[in-house]
Amino acid sequence: MLLTTSQFAQLSQAMGIFGLACALVTGIAFIKQWGWRFRMVGVTSFSVVLTVGLFALSLAPLVRTAIAGTTPFTVVYDRLGSEAVIAVRSDLSNEALTATLQQAANNLFSPGRTSQDKTNLLTVRARVLIHPQPGVTQPVYLGKIQRSLRLRDDPNMQVELYPNPLAQLPKN
Repeated sequence: MLLTTSQFAQLSQAMGIFGLACALVTGIAFIKQWGWRFRMVGVTSFSVVLTVGLFALSLAPLVRTAIAGTTPFTVVYDRLGSEAVIAVRSDLSNEALTATLQQAANNLFSPGRTSQDKTNLLTVRARVLIHPQPGVTQPVYLGKIQRSLRLRDDPNMQVELYPNPLAQLPKN
């Protein structure tokens, strides 16, 4: 179940009220010199941290899209810049690779990404590891997708599949 921004806002408000109640109890505990007053400082501080986190999620929640035909992938390189690399299975069809690249580009979108070049594009490359001979591992890049770093719903995503590496892959 995915929560919406309004649900995160409601949770943030409820957690804020809980934090204020904890602060009130902490104040009373210090006035009355109760032995557990320092524990209440921890509870109050943690509730404030949770409130701030829920408030931040009410502004921009984590959004994951689901695209039909995708296969599981693992992010193997991502430093929140303009490039990322995902690892995919070696037995993908062109359609599954395209859908997986689109899903990865949508899931890796973040408004906080920065670009060293002036293109303002996020490039996600897909790769597999092959073993041409025992003891040798070779990365093979199958394709890439480029999307805007600024638009969440980029209508101009460009997918490029590399035909020669796809022909090298062993068929199971």
